[in-house]
Amino acid sequence: MTILVTGAAGFIGSNFVLDWLNQSKEDVVSLDLLSYAGNLENLSSLDNNPRHHFIKGNIGDRELVSELLKKYQVRAIVNFAAESHVDRSIHESKYFIETNIVGTYNLLESARSYWSDLDQNLKQDFRFLHISSDEVYGSLNLTDPPSSESDPYKPNSPYSASKAASDHLVRAWFQTYKLPVLTVNSANNYGPYQFPEKLIPLCILNALKGKPLAIYGDGQQVRDWLYVKDHCTAIREILKAGQIGETYNVGRWSEKTNLEVVETLCAILDELEPKSNGKSYFEQITFVKDRPGHDRRYAIDASKLEYDLGWKPQETFETGLRKTVLWYLENETWMNHDVSGEYQDWVQKQYS
Repeated sequence: MTILVTGAAGFIGSNFVLDWLNQSKEDVVSLDLLSYAGNLENLSSLDNNPRHHFIKGNIGDRELVSELLKKYQVRAIVNFAAESHVDRSIHESKYFIETNIVGTYNLLESARSYWSDLDQNLKQDFRFLHISSDEVYGSLNLTDPPSSESDPYKPNSPYSASKAASDHLVRAWFQTYKLPVLTVNSANNYGPYQFPEKLIPLCILNALKGKPLAIYGDGQQVRDWLYVKDHCTAIREILKAGQIGETYNVGRWSEKTNLEVVETLCAILDELEPKSNGKSYFEQITFVKDRPGHDRRYAIDASKLEYDLGWKPQETFETGLRKTVLWYLENETWMNHDVSGEYQDWVQKQYS
C-alpha cells in the first residue's frame, strides 16, 4: 500500500515526505505542479529511493489523479497542495480560488470515485487528510481564548477565505458521501525548506545579505509558531488514529509577535554568524507600511489533539528556530536557488 502526498515539493509537504519515508515502510507517491514555491530540490535526497515516486501534475487533473490512485493502490491521500501566502492572495486572488477551492473539489471527487470502488476492507482503511490553517478562524483580540475546533470560521483574506471554503468542501464530502476525511488546522509553521517569502526565511536571507529586515506596521501582530517537524509528527498521528470526520488543531501554545520573532532571530544570527564589522543584525530591522486587512492575532487551542491522541510538540520556539537558522546557514545554495529577478521584484513591491 501507498500514500499519495499532494503539494509534496512544497515546504510542509516535502518535510512530511522525508519524515514519512524515515518513519514508515509504506511507499509515497509525491504529486506537485512545481509552481514557484514547489522545489524538486527539497526531495533530491530521495532520487534513488525505490519507495518514492514523484509525478509532476495538478490536483485538478482528475484523469491523472485517478490513474495514480489505482496504479499505486493508494490507501491515504494527504493534501498539502495549496496557494498559501496571504500577501500574494491580496494581489493574485484568482490562483487561490483555482487551487484551494476548485483544486480541492476535483481531488475530493477523484478520491470519492476511487474509494467507492474499493472492496470493504480497503474502504474502511482509506483516509483523505486535508491540511488547512488557523487563519480560517479569523483574527483574535489579545484577551480572547485560542481558537478551538468548534469556533466559527471568520476568514479575512482571500487566502484564508479560500482555505475555509476548502475545509467546508471536505466536511460536506464526509457528511454527504461518507468519504472518510480528516482535517488539520495548523499554526504558523517554520523550519527547513520554507520558500523565502515567509517571515523567518525571508529575514534570514536578508540578514545575511545586509538588507533591511522589513516588518509590517508596528510588528505587534501575534502568531502561534510551530516547528514543521512537530507538525509532521502530528499529521502522522492523526492519520493513524484520528476519528473520521473530525478536525484537529495543531499548535505549539507559543504566541510571539512578529517583532519578537525577528529579534530572536537576530540574536541567534549574532551568535552563530556574527558580522565581520562587529555590528548586530538588530540594526537591520525596519518597519514598513502594513498590508491591507492584516489580522492582529492567531492562536490555536491544540488540547483536543493532546487529550484524544496524546500528541505534544517536542520543540520550543527557541530550539526550533535555532535548528532552522542552522539549516539555512548550512544550505545557502538551496536558499539562493529560487531567488530570481522575478522574486526580487516581488519582494521590492511588497516591502518597499
